[in-house]
Amino acid sequence: MPTIQQQAATNLANLRETRPLVHNITNFVVMNFTANILLAAGASPVMAHAENEVEEMVGFARALVLNIGTLTDDWVDAMVKAGKKAASLGVPIILDPVGAGATALRTNAAKRILAETKVSLVRGNASEILALAGAQANTKGVDAADSVDQATEQAIQLARELGVPVAITGPQDLITDGSRVIRVNNGHPLMGAVTGTGCGATAVIAAFCGVDPDPVVAASSALAYYGLAGEHAAAAASGPGTFVSCFLDSLYNLTLAELERDARISE
Repeated sequence: MPTIQQQAATNLANLRETRPLVHNITNFVVMNFTANILLAAGASPVMAHAENEVEEMVGFARALVLNIGTLTDDWVDAMVKAGKKAASLGVPIILDPVGAGATALRTNAAKRILAETKVSLVRGNASEILALAGAQANTKGVDAADSVDQATEQAIQLARELGVPVAITGPQDLITDGSRVIRVNNGHPLMGAVTGTGCGATAVIAAFCGVDPDPVVAASSALAYYGLAGEHAAAAASGPGTFVSCFLDSLYNLTLAELERDARISE
């Protein structure tokens, strides 16, 4: 049986070979950056949120991202419609509950998506996951004010209650389906100095879910790859501005051997 590090390298190879189409219904702040991240990783992005086309578009996709970062009621309706169609086709759905806990609109939208579609995995920061779990969350708008360790038990319980794996990203990432708990220790603080890196992580998880049917392993692989690219980028960058271009280059240039050797994934 391959190690999870070997599976990460295999997943990246399959992603680059098959270039899965990832349908993103995401926020205005990150659309361009997210698309470039997916292209650099080897996937094919499409951004489509009009309610009268999302069902048709998701029919071409290997994965669907539902990101609630800049919501309107119409966008929530489009997300639910796309999610129902994706579920009927067996297309994995990755939910990014951006800012859940900050406002009722965001929290209720995330809960509606979870109730009315068949989400494959939820990816959020610690405060967002705590809010979805109904626990006390300390959020600063869309930024976390809680740690991954503070949210670990709630994430495990939430995954059990929903029957949906949960990934918390932060200085250390945690992925759980309620029984398995995997930690990923790749990454760099500069990743938190650029807007959209969390949303980009969700998109890359979706791309990996397009080539690996196990969402826990897919997410672990994706976050190790993403964090390792961040480490390489930080070594070449002089600050947040140059980090962005270095990060895209690192996602593009990271080798399978580097990922297998340097992925810090523990179970």
